[in-house]
Amino acid sequence: MKFVIRIYNLHFHRDRDLARKLRNLLGFTPVHLQLFKLAFYHKSTFSTKDYAISNNERLEFLGDAVLSTIVGEYLFKKYPNSDEGFLTKMRSKIVKRNSLDTIADKMGLDMYLSSFNQTRLSKSMLGNSLEALVGAIYIELGYDQTRKYVISRILRRYLNIHELEQFDDNYKSQLLEWCQKNGRQIDYKVLTKYKSDKRDKFKVAVYVDGKKVGTADDFNKKSAEQLASERAMIALGIIGGNVAIQLDEEEEEME
Repeated sequence: MKFVIRIYNLHFHRDRDLARKLRNLLGFTPVHLQLFKLAFYHKSTFSTKDYAISNNERLEFLGDAVLSTIVGEYLFKKYPNSDEGFLTKMRSKIVKRNSLDTIADKMGLDMYLSSFNQTRLSKSMLGNSLEALVGAIYIELGYDQTRKYVISRILRRYLNIHELEQFDDNYKSQLLEWCQKNGRQIDYKVLTKYKSDKRDKFKVAVYVDGKKVGTADDFNKKSAEQLASERAMIALGIIGGNVAIQLDEEEEEME
């Protein structure tokens, strides 16, 4: 029956163009085509009484939980001798907002978001749509197939797990340590708090010896401080540009 529905969606459904695009993206034609379409609807696009079921937030909630579980299981099996602290840090590096935004951009999810939303796209919408897409895949395929999909078509394609092992993404800690070693005074200030997409957003600045050297905006104050710290380190010449997450073709398969 599912085979017949997939054939219908691919050739006869009114959204068959979407079905064909999703087939190229996912490697299969979805049965629940409307569910995958919903994964790309941002909450700012609709203001209806059915708000909770007219955007991708519920799928994002589900996908976040599924993705965290899959990544946790993957790391648990890949690093059998590593302690909980290492595993927690590695999972955080993979599922943090900036990593998911980068992966979603490489997957081309911005094209889908542009097709279904009239609002200006923000970087955070990319990672949110990726989590929503994982949620839709979970409903479509179940946990085992979703796990295989995430590992083979997301983790292996867009992450270099070996580089992540050595990569320290705690820029605030690094900047604080640098300032201490060099006798510099460092301070963080919230410049403003404002509403964006009906959520509180923080604009944070980092000052070194009283001079503003980095600013950033984020929905989470700590995340804004991290991003501002990274920009400050670049401005001060402590680090270069952003560290890219590269494809690791040699990653072994987890059965």
